[in-house]
Amino acid sequence: MVAHETALALIQLGAVFFGLGLLGRVAARIGMSPIPLYLLGGLIFGTGGLIELNHVDEFIHLASEIGVVLLLLLLGLEYTANELVTGLRSSWAAGVLDLVLNATPGVIVALMLGWGLTGAVAMAGVTYISSSGIVAKVLGDLGRLGNRETPTILSILVFEDLVMAAYLPVLTAVLAGVGFAAGLKTLGIALAAVTIVLVVALRYGRYVSMIVDSKDREIFLLKLLGSALLVAGVASALQVSAAVGAFLLGIAISGSTAHTATKILEPLRDLFAAMFFVLFGLSTDPRSIPPVLGWAVVLAVVTVATKMATGWWAAKRAGASKYGRARAGTALVAHGEFSIVIAGLAVTAGAVPASFAAMATTYVLIMAVLGPIAARVVEPVLHRFDGRAPAVA
Repeated sequence: MVAHETALALIQLGAVFFGLGLLGRVAARIGMSPIPLYLLGGLIFGTGGLIELNHVDEFIHLASEIGVVLLLLLLGLEYTANELVTGLRSSWAAGVLDLVLNATPGVIVALMLGWGLTGAVAMAGVTYISSSGIVAKVLGDLGRLGNRETPTILSILVFEDLVMAAYLPVLTAVLAGVGFAAGLKTLGIALAAVTIVLVVALRYGRYVSMIVDSKDREIFLLKLLGSALLVAGVASALQVSAAVGAFLLGIAISGSTAHTATKILEPLRDLFAAMFFVLFGLSTDPRSIPPVLGWAVVLAVVTVATKMATGWWAAKRAGASKYGRARAGTALVAHGEFSIVIAGLAVTAGAVPASFAAMATTYVLIMAVLGPIAARVVEPVLHRFDGRAPAVA
């Protein structure tokens, strides 16, 4: 009996991995992020879908948790403490505007749908944060990394990531239903941890890197992955959020160690993150999507406008042309991995109704597809309206 169940689990897991590979190939062929297709794959094989997976739930759940840790760890590895401090100083005004304009629609819709404070706090994060992964890929694909507006876009993304370090502990406390005082305590711990890590990274980052570094790739991987899971587990035990712990560890690792760590961990991140998106799709009943589809479309339209307004205003302050401002605005439209991470925390905690998962899935599907399309067509559209060649700025 056990052997039979093991065989079924291996067959189902193999089918999931192979299917994800096919979906990833399709996404690459059409030049879009694979995240929407992974979510659709989860919808097909989850509750209410065409086929239900009954033997790999525990593995996918654990793999998805590791996926979140690796997503945030690699995000932290992308930054040095100096870059974060400099980015915060240069982009705080645009960052605050971004936060207000894009978190507010999520709060309003959640309250209108009767999801209460918990749903409002979670939905604020879903609509607020852009997908840094999709944005970076689009900028690279379109050859815009050297454009004048690109530093502005990246500085806003840095600000969003720093906001996440404070937001995720607050969300964790709200989902756990702790009181106001306990919530403030959790936030205080998170802010103290961020401050300590930045100071340590600025002054002693080389020592942190030395601890995890190794010339042997196997030893390096084991030490790096082990330290990430340990830090994430401790952070989770302190109710600071495992994701924040992994992010802070990534910041503390710098130099050539961070570069090597990124190269080693990227395939693992992609694998386990795919499991996370599949799990979220599995937990969403496709039959719950039609009732919230209209709201998701409204929310998408509003936040496309607010993201474009944010990028336009920030790029204008940086001296970019009209075309540069439009490019900056459309670059920020895409939502993806971190919106699903936030929604996944809320759904896993059981603190939001089933319609929340449907709303988040539908909204991210729309925004992940709209973002790259908007970034590609904005210049031809402006050119058609202006009747002249686009300026290079």
